Amino acid sequence: MRKTRLRRERTKLNINKTWFAAVFTSTVLLGAGTLKAYAQAPTDPQIVGIVQAANQIDMDQAKLALKKTKNPQVKEFANQMISDHTNLEKSVNDLAKKLGVTAEASDTSKQLKQQAADESKKLRGLRGKAFDKEYASHEVAYHQAVIDAATKTLIPNAQNAELKSALEGAAPLLQGHMQHAQQLQQSLGGS
Repeated sequence: MRKTRLRRERTKLNINKTWFAAVFTSTVLLGAGTLKAYAQAPTDPQIVGIVQAANQIDMDQAKLALKKTKNPQVKEFANQMISDHTNLEKSVNDLAKKLGVTAEASDTSKQLKQQAADESKKLRGLRGKAFDKEYASHEVAYHQAVIDAATKTLIPNAQNAELKSALEGAAPLLQGHMQHAQQLQQSLGGS
């Protein structure tokens, strides 16, 4: 009985370490992208590429959540992420086409994709409540990092007024996603 309790405590500690690492990594990677962007401002095509990467990442994570979870709240959240980010992606692609802007890869979009691949690998290794908690924690950290990158780097550096306006218009949606993720995290017993 004591060994079982010790195993549970170690598992909780490992999950908390994993969560902290995910938050730290996403903050550092996007922070590095943000700092780098100040030294070398992203171009409009790079901004479009970053937004497309961020949208695709969140849709992919949500699709993984739908496959792995049995929790109705997590499913509802994941479905909302897929729906909202699909619509946002369509809007960004339509605007880019209208403006004649072709998305370009950047160090930031590449870092986002690498981080997402690492997080997906970690999430695939979890099941049940551990998966649900990690997914919710990831979504909180991810949306906060994306909001920070948008407000501190992408919006200030967007040269085209329509692109800047579209980014500003997406901010409330991202804030709403983060708040929803925080509520989900709390309902799952997270912090």
